[in-house]
Amino acid sequence: MNSPVAWLQLVLYVAALLLITKPLGLYLVQVLDPQGRTWLDRFVRPFERLTYRVCGIDPAREQGWLGYTVSLLVFSVVGLLLTYVVLRFQDHLPLNPQHFPGLSSHLAFNTAVSFTTNTNWQSYGGETTMSYFSQMVALTLHNFTSAAVGIAVAAALVRGLARQSAKTLGNFWADTVRVTYYLLVPLSLVLALVLVSQGMIQNFHAYTAAKTLESGAVQTIAQGPVASQVAIKMLGTNGGGFFNANAAHPFENPTPLSNFLQMLAIFSIPSALTYYLGRVVKNQRHGWAVWSAMALMFLAGVFVAWRAEAVGNPIHQKAGLAVADGNLEGKEVRFGVFNSALFATITTDASCGAVNAMHDSFTPLGGLVPLFNIQTGEVIFGGVGAGLYGMLIFVVLAVFIAGLMVGRTPEYLGKKIEAYDVKLVMLVLMVLAAALLGSTAWASVSTWGQAGLNNAGPHGFSEILYAYSSSVGNNGSAFAGLTANPADGNPHYNTTLAFAMLVGRFLMIVPILALAGNLASKRLIPASAGTFRTEGATFVVLLIGTVLLVGALTHLPALAIGPVVEHYLMHAGTLF
Repeated sequence: MNSPVAWLQLVLYVAALLLITKPLGLYLVQVLDPQGRTWLDRFVRPFERLTYRVCGIDPAREQGWLGYTVSLLVFSVVGLLLTYVVLRFQDHLPLNPQHFPGLSSHLAFNTAVSFTTNTNWQSYGGETTMSYFSQMVALTLHNFTSAAVGIAVAAALVRGLARQSAKTLGNFWADTVRVTYYLLVPLSLVLALVLVSQGMIQNFHAYTAAKTLESGAVQTIAQGPVASQVAIKMLGTNGGGFFNANAAHPFENPTPLSNFLQMLAIFSIPSALTYYLGRVVKNQRHGWAVWSAMALMFLAGVFVAWRAEAVGNPIHQKAGLAVADGNLEGKEVRFGVFNSALFATITTDASCGAVNAMHDSFTPLGGLVPLFNIQTGEVIFGGVGAGLYGMLIFVVLAVFIAGLMVGRTPEYLGKKIEAYDVKLVMLVLMVLAAALLGSTAWASVSTWGQAGLNNAGPHGFSEILYAYSSSVGNNGSAFAGLTANPADGNPHYNTTLAFAMLVGRFLMIVPILALAGNLASKRLIPASAGTFRTEGATFVVLLIGTVLLVGALTHLPALAIGPVVEHYLMHAGTLF
């Protein structure tokens, strides 16, 4: 950790993130206002109006929380079914120069659910499984729509906080269309062009067969429309790689600049949404307080993961590997230890799932950081929309705790937090924890669960725990040591992981929208001497403490028998 270059990169990253937070947040205010005007109106407004006309949408007609929820669920189910059909029968569709067959029913189901829920878990290698049509239509389309849905839900919750005595939260269809047309498509187009300038490929060529210089053997070089998928997978915190190696592949992440821009893209919209929160609720200091809590937890994770990987593995060192190099196992040497630790922390703080190193090869404490990041609910900036509405769940819980400590009715932004609100918050937290830990326990004691492991002992348990944490958390990254789609066709992992993704997405969104509707119906009450201030250092500390306490109490036992035990075994020189 004594590398000046690494410290400079970290400072530049945080500075760049700060620099874009306010202007992008202000732009989000315009985009998420159905009557808002943006500098893109001249070009995009005709397409927006045409979409409303063709789909029969009245953007001015607002919906209550139940109508908003039903629209969201119908939209998601239709998208899931269409994707399933495309993947099952991709061999009968165009843009398949490799003549890949259709996917098995359980793999198609897993993948359709994965991309619908913004998880992008991949039980397959992209360059050996997916046609260009599947990549660009079935998968990349979901990268836009699932990201737009997340932002729409966050906007609905913020409106619920800002409005009083209201029965509506906005229009789901208008929110989704505007986010896609005015935000995600333009940003993705710009980023894709920049990535192409860095050497990222974007073509429809068949795979190239080339003879190697050393042995003359034939090597197959995969091609395809990569840049267009990478841009939205990062901006939409989707994470699904075009290639199996994801952002460690030179065609998917060719230069240090492309690596930096991809990491910045992951946090850009989640960071800007905190500014959007402050502006809409007319308390910008509160928005910055939420941002500060996220940033402090992010930096803490970076330092722990970075130090663990920089110190390295004592077993490797006893074998004669250089201590100064740190733990380079499973890392792309172009990026090294620091950029691998930074990328791993960012992608699991957000519900992204893109990786430029294999988390399975991290040291136990280095691997614990991305695992715990997911288990907090990925509220440290988090996914687009999901990070904000997930963090606001903890804000409501923190305010409730503060109210209990001072012996008065909790208030948040002028709204009383009552029993119904707290029940919805606890429903979110308990359902997600039960799905994660219950699925992990089932797989850990099942024959099919153990058959998919590449490692024994605590590291094998960590692989299972990470897989279900990633699925319930809608992250999509993996320890990369788990075979979820075995050659024998066993469907258990694909099926159970898919249901974990559905629970993690929709059994979180439904109570959150119910909470938004309840908050919107309340009247604002003036602040008093006993009102707990939701800005400043005290609030930031309480919010961080709430996130960490809930995460520790829920997941520490599982972490203790996984990465924590492995850490001590590693220092004892024991291998599994």
